[in-house]
Amino acid sequence: MFFNNPGEHQGSGLFLGALFFTMQIYCDFSGYSDIALGTARLFGIELLKNFAFPYFSRDIAEFWRRWHISLSSWFRDYLYIPLGGSKGGTWMKVRNTFIIFIVSGFWHGANWTFIIWGTLNAIYFLPLLLGGKNRTHLDIIAQGKTFPNSREFFNMILTFLLTVIAWIFFRAQNVDQAFHFISKIFSPSLFSIPDFEGRLRSITIIIIVFVFLLFEWNGRHHQYAIAKFGIKWKRPIRYLFYYGLIIATFWFAGKQQEFIYFQF
Repeated sequence: MFFNNPGEHQGSGLFLGALFFTMQIYCDFSGYSDIALGTARLFGIELLKNFAFPYFSRDIAEFWRRWHISLSSWFRDYLYIPLGGSKGGTWMKVRNTFIIFIVSGFWHGANWTFIIWGTLNAIYFLPLLLGGKNRTHLDIIAQGKTFPNSREFFNMILTFLLTVIAWIFFRAQNVDQAFHFISKIFSPSLFSIPDFEGRLRSITIIIIVFVFLLFEWNGRHHQYAIAKFGIKWKRPIRYLFYYGLIIATFWFAGKQQEFIYFQF
């Protein structure tokens, strides 16, 4: 809705739409990856984990270690390292970084929006690489703690917002629409109360997303967010929780549609 008619919405509403898409593409892609992993495990096949709580990353380098791990690993092993990786001089590091991210964008589609999306991520990544900080955050955020410290929280929010901006180009139909969308967001109307049809439904979605993020945060130390959740509960209560999740999935499913990443 927001991306189809950005001119009809306030900056706050458009930013909310960008946040919704950011969560949608993660739930969509991570969800069907989990379906593939679970189905493979039924046949005794262990596939590579594809997502590791990427929106809790403290910089873009960490984000790409946690997002679409299978594709990122493939580009690293079969394109980035053969090109020389980050072992050469500054020019080689810059060249290889832009190649890897632009090719990643082009892999998603022959559209300038994907090329700009890849270029943006290269620009985000380069300062970390050139400063030797691209492998600073190899552990989990707030390891062994309930909450992150102020620096970790700031870095996580900044990384998330940079990712949201990049996703706008990924989702937009063309470059002009993406820039118009961003210009509307970074305007005084960003601080207004969103006014659009379906606000009540949006509030419901926000609450669901918030609960989802709480589960993700609480389970970030494990392979999957709910892997250990309620493990000490009595079996009837634990299974009631699992069936509740299944019912909620069907209840809020909405109309049937393909996974977003099927087109790639």
